Amino acid sequence: MTTDIWLPLPPDSIEGLPTPEESGFRYLFWDGAQEFPADPADCAFYGVPYLRGPAVAVRPLPGMTSLRVIQTLSAGTDHVVPALGTLHSGVRLCNARGVHEASTAELALTLTLAALRGIPGFVRGQDAEEWRAGFYPALADKSVLIVGYGAIGAAIEERLIPFECARVVRVARSARATAHGEVHALSEMPSLLPEADVVILSTPLTDSTRSLVSSDFLARMKDGALLVNVARGAVVDTDALLAELETGRITAALDVTDPEPLPSGHPLWHAPGVLISPHVGGSTSAFMPRAHRLLRDQLRRFADGGPLAHVVLTTA
Repeated sequence: MTTDIWLPLPPDSIEGLPTPEESGFRYLFWDGAQEFPADPADCAFYGVPYLRGPAVAVRPLPGMTSLRVIQTLSAGTDHVVPALGTLHSGVRLCNARGVHEASTAELALTLTLAALRGIPGFVRGQDAEEWRAGFYPALADKSVLIVGYGAIGAAIEERLIPFECARVVRVARSARATAHGEVHALSEMPSLLPEADVVILSTPLTDSTRSLVSSDFLARMKDGALLVNVARGAVVDTDALLAELETGRITAALDVTDPEPLPSGHPLWHAPGVLISPHVGGSTSAFMPRAHRLLRDQLRRFADGGPLAHVVLTTA
């Protein structure tokens, strides 16, 4: 008897998968195409297509009556969670912890440095053959607030250490101690925001973080502060951010937006003091080998009947 495994990457590209002979697995490739590779009712392990959007991600779920595992290739699972109510109990949802931390942290640092040091203006100056000399803000001696201190938040802090920041402050859903120091609870944000020169968002999108960056949040940021978002677009209230950017009081560097993709003509494209990248935090040369390793390791665990890694929740 075979067990259907749906993978979002070609199975023959992933070295070291459990062999069909030893595991009974039948590997099927599905990257979100209109046609399913087989009957969803026979799928036991579902690897969610990467960067295909929530509509594609959840489309086969109602028919997956034999499903036991959902594995995303993203750190966030907000595109899948709303559809889990269609499933039977005991389905484990796993995220891609270990795949995106390095790349996303790199981009968070890149956006921070580029925005502070005026790199977008230099590029425009080069296009116009203008020598735009002057003094620009440095990251050195700045106070940085990391909102969302999970694996990605910790990776961001590791990359900030050589840049001689005056202070790095960590915030997560609840307070705790770490090897680097204290992590503050989200409830402490109002008192922490006025002291931060740079606020980096790396929190998951949940009911408690949706529109976390509201008009009140932004108003508490100090004059001249920089907001960097490598989390999810909906963590930020776009209208509130636009209103604040128009005043010129703060600036922003955004890898994610709401709506996303940001449509042509949207006012955020040309808002003063904003730098936008097209949600490429995890889309680097580091992605594929790490995604392969994750899928290989998880399927070995699944074949052996052992505990899976990175389980976010189990359906009731």
